[in-house]
Amino acid sequence: MNTPLIEACVDSYASSMAAARGGADRLELCANLAIGGTTPSPTLFQQVQRDCRIPVNVLIRPRFGDFLYTAPELEEMCGEIRRFRDLGANGVVIGALTPDGDLDTDAMERLTACAGGLDVTLHRAFDMTRDPLAALETAIGLGCRTILTSGQARDAAAGRDVLKAVRRQAADRIAIMAGCGVKKENIREIYEHTGIRVFHTTGRKAPLNSGMRYRKTTVSMGLPSLSEYEIWRTDEETFRECAEIVHKLP
Repeated sequence: MNTPLIEACVDSYASSMAAARGGADRLELCANLAIGGTTPSPTLFQQVQRDCRIPVNVLIRPRFGDFLYTAPELEEMCGEIRRFRDLGANGVVIGALTPDGDLDTDAMERLTACAGGLDVTLHRAFDMTRDPLAALETAIGLGCRTILTSGQARDAAAGRDVLKAVRRQAADRIAIMAGCGVKKENIREIYEHTGIRVFHTTGRKAPLNSGMRYRKTTVSMGLPSLSEYEIWRTDEETFRECAEIVHKLP
């Protein structure tokens, strides 16, 4: 459960290929990472699966925002899980909460049942729970294989004390994967403080400049804080540097 492993969080074909070349052990395939990630398209999954030789887990998240889902949203999520299961995904990445900040066991049981034998990762909805150690036990009871967490902090380095406590209580019953803000400069520090050897990162560098020559700077297609002319992708060499550190952990 704590063998050195690095998972790439990617939302495009280009990022998936760069991460695979850079030494990723597994992909978490998403869409729209700029808003925290949503469910990717089946076509993107099929492209990545066709050309990538490492396991692909798929994020199941119907929208930006909280993890309190309506009945139609849960229906949508179940349908997407079944779709990606049938397409050959290695696993799914899910999470659902109650209004009081606990894992929604009814929703999670429904989602994991749809996953069948796929690997199930509890995503960073874990970081929004009121009691991480209680949520850990619930996730184990639900049969989740992995918890992705920043230690309920802004990034994994800041959350290292909670990460340490969660990994200690997990006692190898479930993999604890440190994610958010993971980079080559802090991987060993997080490992030495927490004992965690499983990491999750985008491996991004500076954004790519758009190839557009004509630019309409007065119009925004989405969040006004984001430039329409910057493209965020995994950088192969940046990811390789992270992977080399993780793979050399004792």
